[in-house]
Amino acid sequence: MSAGERDQREGFSGAIFDVDGVLVDSPHERAWRETLQELMEGPWSDVRDQTAWSPEAFTPQVYQGVVSGKPRMSGALAALEHFEVPDAQERVEPYAERKQSMVVELIEAGEFTAYPDALRFILAVKASGVEVAAASSSKNAGLFLERIRLDEFASENGLVYDFLSPGQTLLDFFDADVSGRDFAQGKPDPEMFVTAAGELGHPPQECFVIEDAVAGVQAAKAGEMFALGLARADDYDALAAEHPALVVTTLDDVDLEALREGRLTKRG
Repeated sequence: MSAGERDQREGFSGAIFDVDGVLVDSPHERAWRETLQELMEGPWSDVRDQTAWSPEAFTPQVYQGVVSGKPRMSGALAALEHFEVPDAQERVEPYAERKQSMVVELIEAGEFTAYPDALRFILAVKASGVEVAAASSSKNAGLFLERIRLDEFASENGLVYDFLSPGQTLLDFFDADVSGRDFAQGKPDPEMFVTAAGELGHPPQECFVIEDAVAGVQAAKAGEMFALGLARADDYDALAAEHPALVVTTLDDVDLEALREGRLTKRG
């Protein structure tokens, strides 16, 4: 039975969260963009005129549509090929390595924020009895998650949950975490999400996936899961074109009562 055929009166058993762009406004996009600019204006300046690259051309839409959701090396190659950089295969490793160094520096400097709507949502999902998993292609996901204090967020926002403990971070909040693993296939292959569902102990058809990238929505659907598309960038139409169960621009718009009944729909 596919996800679309499941009895909607049944509640969900698992919720699988992407990290970058869903839970965290991470510096990955900035690192990919600025690293390529450094290379193009420095050691790769001799081929710059042969490419389609310019500082203005690496837009948020390019990041979302070309790079986001992919493992580091795949994302680097996709960006270089998108901008028609010569000898892309030979340039992948230095690009990916420089980007990784930059993103770690930005994380350690605290150059990222957690999305409040996502923290409210994941707390509400857990409170409804649904188990939660993290599933990000990024090997840096844990660096973000361990720095986000859920107990402090709840206290500051007047939210009371008896399952929160003092000092609890978002990293140790998850029931399963498959982020950063070396899967044979990256998104849009469903391997990562199917693995996450398995580690939660639930069939994929009983889970929904929260994703901000087209490749992530495709992966969720390929794994027979419900896809919740989160259009934080100017990409609502691109996500909707993949026909997820629901597309929203903020997780505050998800109807929590319907969620408990196994339905993804907007409030009101």
